[in-house]
Amino acid sequence: MSASPILLAIQARLRIAGYSDLSTPFKLAGVDFAFTAAMRGRDGRALDLVLLVDTTTGDFGDRDGARVRQRIEALSRALDVTGSRYVVTVILAGAVLSDGVEALSETCRVLQVEAVSLDAEGKPVDEAAERQLDDRIRVLLPLKLPVASAEPETGVGPALDQLVRALPADTSKALVDAALAAAEGGEQAVTDAVALIITQSLQPEGEEEPS
Repeated sequence: MSASPILLAIQARLRIAGYSDLSTPFKLAGVDFAFTAAMRGRDGRALDLVLLVDTTTGDFGDRDGARVRQRIEALSRALDVTGSRYVVTVILAGAVLSDGVEALSETCRVLQVEAVSLDAEGKPVDEAAERQLDDRIRVLLPLKLPVASAEPETGVGPALDQLVRALPADTSKALVDAALAAAEGGEQAVTDAVALIITQSLQPEGEEEPS
């Protein structure tokens, strides 16, 4: 069974973003779970579990919305039983499924990637197609902010300039700098960086942190 070109393109993009392939079927709580593809994040996204459903080929019943929902709900229960902290994202690659899919959003994050123009090698044909693919899975990709311009007083410019200018004047520069520097590492990296700055600010002068 071969995956559709759009699913392969999604996998390739996620690998560039730092995700690794998981062998399927995989076993959890003594139960085998079969998906067309599964991937896991790393570093700040190490708890991201991405399941790819190929609604074009229909492997593993992927064109049947009710069957897809049953598998995801069963996996969710297994994760609860094992006390797992994985954050599950399901990517529906291809045609839109209607039957039973709406209920998936109550169990996990659901992303839909329909038609994206691909070349003969299965890659986006141009920058517009690349942006289209990225936009559909943006929540899984590292945050990249434009480099600040050299003229912040102009009132216009890259998103980073506008973000900094929109913050209250008394916002800690160290806090902002730490958060922006950690942004590409994902949500957890930003949380850790901000927590460190806050801890340091609350620490009495001259007192060392416990090792």
